Amino acid sequence: MSTRMSVSCCALLIAGLSGPSAMAETAAEGDAGSGQVIDSIVVTASKADTLDIGGSVQRLDTADLERFSYADINRVLRQIPGVYLQEEEGFGLRPNIGIRGSGTDRNGRITVMEDGVLIAPAPYSAPAAYYFPRTARIAAIEVAKGPAAIKYGPMTVGGALNLFSTPIPDVAAGTLAGKAELLLGNHDGRRAHGWAGGWAPLGGGIEIGALAEGLYEHSSGFKRLDIGGDTGFEITDWTVKLGLRSTDGRHALEFKYQNYDETSNETYLGLTLADFAASPNRRYNGSQVDVMDVAHTTYQLSHRFDIAPNINLTTVAYRTDTARSWYKLNDVRNSADTGWVAIGSVLDNPGANPLQMADLIGADGFTGRAGALRVRNNNRIYQSTGVQSVLTARFGTGGIAHTLELSARYHEDEEDRLQQDDRYQMIDGRMVLTTPGAPGSQDNRIGDAKAWAFFIRDTIEAGDVTIVPGLRYETIDLRQTRWALTDPDRTGATTVAKSNVDVFIPGISATWRAAENVRIVAGAHRGFASPGPGSTIDPETSWNYEAGVKLGNDTWRTEVIGFFNDYTNLVGTCTASTGGNCNIGDQFAGGEVDVKGVEITAGRTFGRIDDDGFEFPVSLAYTFTDAQFKTSFASGYEPWGTVTAGDRLPYLPRHQMTVNAGLALNAARLNATLNWVGKARATAGRGAIVPADRIDDRVVIDLSAEVDLLRNLSLFGSVQNLFDVTYNAAFSPAGARPGAPRLALGGIRARF
Repeated sequence: MSTRMSVSCCALLIAGLSGPSAMAETAAEGDAGSGQVIDSIVVTASKADTLDIGGSVQRLDTADLERFSYADINRVLRQIPGVYLQEEEGFGLRPNIGIRGSGTDRNGRITVMEDGVLIAPAPYSAPAAYYFPRTARIAAIEVAKGPAAIKYGPMTVGGALNLFSTPIPDVAAGTLAGKAELLLGNHDGRRAHGWAGGWAPLGGGIEIGALAEGLYEHSSGFKRLDIGGDTGFEITDWTVKLGLRSTDGRHALEFKYQNYDETSNETYLGLTLADFAASPNRRYNGSQVDVMDVAHTTYQLSHRFDIAPNINLTTVAYRTDTARSWYKLNDVRNSADTGWVAIGSVLDNPGANPLQMADLIGADGFTGRAGALRVRNNNRIYQSTGVQSVLTARFGTGGIAHTLELSARYHEDEEDRLQQDDRYQMIDGRMVLTTPGAPGSQDNRIGDAKAWAFFIRDTIEAGDVTIVPGLRYETIDLRQTRWALTDPDRTGATTVAKSNVDVFIPGISATWRAAENVRIVAGAHRGFASPGPGSTIDPETSWNYEAGVKLGNDTWRTEVIGFFNDYTNLVGTCTASTGGNCNIGDQFAGGEVDVKGVEITAGRTFGRIDDDGFEFPVSLAYTFTDAQFKTSFASGYEPWGTVTAGDRLPYLPRHQMTVNAGLALNAARLNATLNWVGKARATAGRGAIVPADRIDDRVVIDLSAEVDLLRNLSLFGSVQNLFDVTYNAAFSPAGARPGAPRLALGGIRARF
C-alpha cells in the first residue's frame, strides 16, 4: 500500500467518522471499570475520561475486547496508534511491545502493569518480560503516552501499558454475576474461560465480595518439526479475589491471588530465507528439545479510604514470584572445533556454514558431530515486592479547581540466573545428549534493585483551560553479584558491581476546550529508562513532545496527535531475543535519536438498535513514524551494528493502520478488522531494504460473529488471518519467522 493511498484512506475515513451519531455503545458494551479500589492508581477510570485527560491516552473496555475475543495481545494492541509490535511465535506468548519508538524487545522500554502494579518479573533489574498476562482474562486495557506516562515509571520514554483483570462485579448485595466461554479451533486449539462473583451483606454496614476466575488454553502449534512433535503450548491461569466494602462507600479492601502455569514448545530457531519461502511453518530438527516452563504468582492487597468527600487515600501492597526455564538451542560448534557460531549467523549465511546447517536440519540418515549442538538451560527466578500509595485531594482556589495527587512507591526486585549448557549430537533426525552441563556453569549471578519513587501532579482547571504539571523522582540502587561458574552452591568469592541512579522526571500537559466538541492539547515530559545492574553506560533519556486536537464527545471522536521524542542517549540491551552475539545483559549506547510521527484515531457508530434495528460501528487507528539515528557509531548490539547518522531504526514501520467495522442486530453481531503494517528493517540502515533484512508488509483481515440463542447464551466464532496471508514477521531472535496463519475458534458463551 503506497503512502499516498494510506493518506487518502485516512482522510476519507476521518471524514466519515467525525460526524455525530445517535449512539456510541450499547448498554451491553459499557465501560469495564479498572476496579473501584484502585481507580486513583490509574490514569483513567473509564473510556470517556480519555478525551479530557492530560496526555495521549487510549482505553479498550470489555466490549472492545469481547468483539474478537483475542488471546494474542499483539492483535489487541493493533487497535491503538503509536504502539509497535514485533511478533515472535504467533500466539502472543512472548510479546515485544514498544511505544512511540521506544524499542520493542521484550517490552523492556515501557512500563507494563496489571491492576496498577508493575508486572514484569523484575521491572527494575530485568524488565525484559518472559511472563506476560494472558489477554483472554483481561477486562480492559489502557495505554498512556506523553505526559500521562510519568505517573507510573520507571520507564517513561515511550509510555505505559496497564492491563485490568476482571473486577469483582459491582452488583447489588446478594446478586451473583458471571461469564463462561468454551471455544475449539484448528491446530487442536482449545480455550475454556469463566468467572463468577458478587457481594453479600455481612451486617454492620459491611459487605463481602468474591470472584473466582479460571482460564485454560491449548494448541498443538501451527509449525511442523521435520521429525514430528508438538510445537504448541498449554496454559492454566486462575485468579481469586476477596473484597470488603462499607455500604457508605468510604472503605474498600481487596485481596487478589493469581496463579499462572505455562509449558510451551517454543524456540529461537527460525529459518533461512530460502527455506522460509519454500515452507514458512517448518521447524528444523535442531529445535526439537526446546521448551519453556513458566510459573508465576501474584499477591496484591489494595485499600481505598475516602478520608473526606474530596480526599481519598489508596494503598496497594504487592508481590510477584516468577520461575522460568527456557531450555533451547543456543549455538552450533564452529568448523575448527574451537568455538561456537550463533544460530542467527548460521541462518543468515548458510552457504558459509554448511556443517552447522547440516547439524541444525538433522536430515534422515545424517550423523552430526558429537556435541555440536549447544542447548542452554536459561533458568531464572524472579521476585518483585513493593507498596505504593496515592493521596488525591480535590479543592478550589477562587474560580480554579484543583485535583492534587501525591504518591510514593517503594519497590524491590531481583533476577537470579543459575544456568548451564548441555551438548547434543544429531543422529538420524534425533538429538542425543552427549555432555550434560553443571548447574551454574554458564551463568551464575543475581541482579537486584531497590527503588523509591515519588510523584506529584496537579490538574488545574480554569474555565476552558486545563493545565496538568507533574514531577516524578526516582532513586534506584542497582547491584549485580557474580559467583564463579564452578561455584553452584555460592559459597565462594563474589564480584559485586553497584550503582545508583537519581532522576527527576518532569512533565506538563495543557488542554484548551476551544468549542463544545473541540479540544486542543499539547504536552512535554522527560523520558527515562533505568539502566540494568552492572551497566556502565548512561541511562536512556529523552525529551518528548506532543500536540494535536481531540474532537468529539462520548458518542463519536477523532484525535490527531503529533509527537516528537528527542533522545539524548538511546540504549540497547543485549538479550538472546535480539540475536545474541554479545554478553547477555550488557547495554550499548546508541547516541542521539529523533523519533517523530502522527497518531490518528477516529470512531463513530451509525444507527441505533432501539430506533433503526441495527448499529454500524466503524473506527480507525493510524500511525506514521519517522525514526532516525543522529550520530554515527559502531556497536556490538546486533540490531544496530555499524550506524551512520540518518539511518532508520529497526523494527519501526513507517505506516500502521487498523480499520474496524461491525454490524450489530438485536440478536446477532458481526465484526471485521483490517490491519496493515508497512515493511520495516531488521537492522539499522537506510534506502531500499534488501530481502535478508526486510520485515514484510502485510494486510491481515480478521472476522468474528456472535448469535444469541437465548437471552444469556450465544454462539461465537472468529477467524484470524482470514485469507491465510504468509509473511516474515521478524528475523529476531534467529532467522525468518512466520506470522500466525489462519486460526479459527468457535463455541459457546454464557452470561448471567
